[in-house]
Amino acid sequence: MHMADALISPAVGATMWAASAGLIGYCSKKLKEEANERSVPLMGVLGAFIFAAQMINFTIPATGSSGHLGGGMILAILLGPYSGFLTISSVLIIQALFFADGGLLALGCNIFNLGFFPCFIAYPFIYKKIVGKNLTKAKIIAAAVISAVIGLQLGAFGVVLETFASGVSELAFNTFLIIMMPIHLAIGLVEGAVTAGTVLFVLQARPEILKISNFTQVGDISVKKLIIKIACAAMFIGAILSWFASYHPDGLEWAMFKTAGTEEIEPPEKNIYSSLSDVQTKTAFLPDYGFKAKAAQETEKWPAIDAGTSTSGIIGGTLTLLTACLIGFLLKKRRYGTVKKPSNRGIK
Repeated sequence: MHMADALISPAVGATMWAASAGLIGYCSKKLKEEANERSVPLMGVLGAFIFAAQMINFTIPATGSSGHLGGGMILAILLGPYSGFLTISSVLIIQALFFADGGLLALGCNIFNLGFFPCFIAYPFIYKKIVGKNLTKAKIIAAAVISAVIGLQLGAFGVVLETFASGVSELAFNTFLIIMMPIHLAIGLVEGAVTAGTVLFVLQARPEILKISNFTQVGDISVKKLIIKIACAAMFIGAILSWFASYHPDGLEWAMFKTAGTEEIEPPEKNIYSSLSDVQTKTAFLPDYGFKAKAAQETEKWPAIDAGTSTSGIIGGTLTLLTACLIGFLLKKRRYGTVKKPSNRGIK
């Protein structure tokens, strides 16, 4: 559900950039107040995991479409809304800058759609209400599925509203809405299942993390083994499992084709569109998660065994891990300042 620049106007893009930047600033302030050193590496490895997981599009049967994990709900549940939003923002920024996945003008829209709705709507008002204080596997499964579906539905609706506000005439509001919502309902059900499975894994490995509302409040919890397992999973998914991604268009592209007869809408060849396109061309050293020499080649070979895809998974996951960790460490350092030093106790 990564929007391209052609789907939004400069005014809408600037507005959503401002909204997302404001949320990033707010979350940074909250995280600075609450940061715990043990939350920082978990932010990094979960960010890498979500980056890798988003590379795997799964086929939606009988539609000719595919979907991929959004990841916002997993991050909100395991990290809390503030760390979760900053982590998903890191994933989307890395994807846009270095892999040309989603436009730079549309980056604010993508961060808002994939981050705000799961972290600040679905998580506090749906997931937490269903789970309550007494954790059970049944409650976690129900809460994860329902909140993931609603979070993705709100994100899909956000895409429709943003294209409508941008005056994209090719995507008639009613038709686009009617097609977008059901396909993302199907994608949301798969995301809910993955979210539930991930949370249940953490429940078994480190149940303490799920017994509080925000991981940044955790004291002495041993997370080293959990971090190693998630990091290994992220590298394996990005380097190997990414070969098995569906070659069908994702839900947004499929809905665009059903609405306008095309999976891509060409942006105006002037002003901010061309300028940002030039910037992205220079920064994206692995466009479309492959080497530049092969980026333009379309293939329906499955599995798509490709060194460029594996390289993208490893480099992208590493960049996301470093970015998320850097954010956490900088905020933690600002919190302690020059007077109070952080605890020198390492991760157990």
